[in-house]
Amino acid sequence: MAKVAVIEDDLPTSNQLRAWIESARPGIVVDQWFSRDDAEAAIARERYDLVVLDIELGRERHAGVAIINAINKRHATPVLVVSAMPSTIYRSIMKALDAWDYLQKATFEEADFIETFLEILRSVKDKPEPASVAANDELSMDPLRQRTPTWRGHRINLPLTAQRILAALFARRGQVVSYDELFEVVKSGRNRDNIRKHVSTIRDAFREIDPSFACIENIPMRGFRWADTESRRP
Repeated sequence: MAKVAVIEDDLPTSNQLRAWIESARPGIVVDQWFSRDDAEAAIARERYDLVVLDIELGRERHAGVAIINAINKRHATPVLVVSAMPSTIYRSIMKALDAWDYLQKATFEEADFIETFLEILRSVKDKPEPASVAANDELSMDPLRQRTPTWRGHRINLPLTAQRILAALFARRGQVVSYDELFEVVKSGRNRDNIRKHVSTIRDAFREIDPSFACIENIPMRGFRWADTESRRP
């Protein structure tokens, strides 16, 4: 039976998250912790399958950062951050700490939380798959490690949905992946504009590392294609 920790100092919010989790996965065990000390003590003695975590606990503005570090030192348990802190600032910080995803309070619905939660839980419960590596070893992906994907040895900072789109493109590199096929890997916003925004996010993340990155090709009216570097050379 899966076991989850909800670390949130606000009781109504904690209870709401617990109710959502229990409705999504009946029979799941949910522990609730409200302070950094109690949470770190629980992490030291328990092995959780997933942790749902707020960044700010009581007067400790960044208590969640310390808790994630404590988790990573022990079991590398996947962490879903649910916080009121602005995602534009804190998403990249949390990803650098190997959190799986970041949801900003008051900007998501119950269905968004449940789908993200279940997606993470499925990922850690599935049997590990071998990391996929391009022939030129430029891109490496492993769906069970948030330290990846990496490009030329550098970590790429991407939200979970963008990672799924990248994985779909890379798995079929050299082939066109249609919009309809990409709709299957996004949890909301199943329209072409949203897919294009996610692809733009992916390209921007790659170009932070490699300004010349151009492996994702737009195929007008059809979708996108991953073209390995060598296949684009004259």
